[in-house]
Amino acid sequence: MESSLEFSSSLGSISSLISRCRTFKVLVIGDSGVGKTCLTHRLCAGEFLSRVEATIGVDFRERVLEVDGEKIKLQLWDTAGQERFRKSMVQQYYRNVHAVLFVYDVTCPASFRGLTAWVEECRQNSLGHEIPRFLIGSKCDLRDASKADRQVSQELALSFAKFHGMVFFETSAKNSLNKSVKGRHRNKETAFQRDEVEDIVSAVGAALKRHKKPSSVTSLTYSGSFKILRRRPEKEPWTCC
Repeated sequence: MESSLEFSSSLGSISSLISRCRTFKVLVIGDSGVGKTCLTHRLCAGEFLSRVEATIGVDFRERVLEVDGEKIKLQLWDTAGQERFRKSMVQQYYRNVHAVLFVYDVTCPASFRGLTAWVEECRQNSLGHEIPRFLIGSKCDLRDASKADRQVSQELALSFAKFHGMVFFETSAKNSLNKSVKGRHRNKETAFQRDEVEDIVSAVGAALKRHKKPSSVTSLTYSGSFKILRRRPEKEPWTCC
């Protein structure tokens, strides 16, 4: 009877290990009002939020996906864009980050210019090119060909992404999109790239999946908007749920 219980316990432990998935912290940053909350909600819940209030501090959302036969969990940190809502938590944002999404509004050039400050903040908090970084142009459903000179061109965004070693996407959290649409920029007809939100999920998951699996684990437990770390010896940059 005792050996039977031991065997059953062993099977349970094996089943638990098999069902585990790696958890990756993905930081979503950018100026206030660029659509970070709507984007992360669409990434995780698959729907658009019609009414959104300014994020105070940070909101957490999770998405489990399967990449090449392995289940991984993306834990998206939707951070406040306004300095007064975030300055007391900056160090918490940048701790144990595995990927960063830099978000700007394609209809607001000021939000694109603000990306330089966000890149610098990442650098100051020791987040460089060693982790996957993605440039996301949001609200592309609001592009207006008649106002092209007052919007952020894809040519400029692609140049910025290449310079900073980022993968570029342009998307809308609101609508399903045609992959390519035509408009006019500088009196020339131009085909604009449009990406589904799921394209971003797949790219982030694939980039994180390629990283080496950890030899030890840092468990993350969340309570509301506060993070409690329970560390095991030999802390590694990758986490397991």
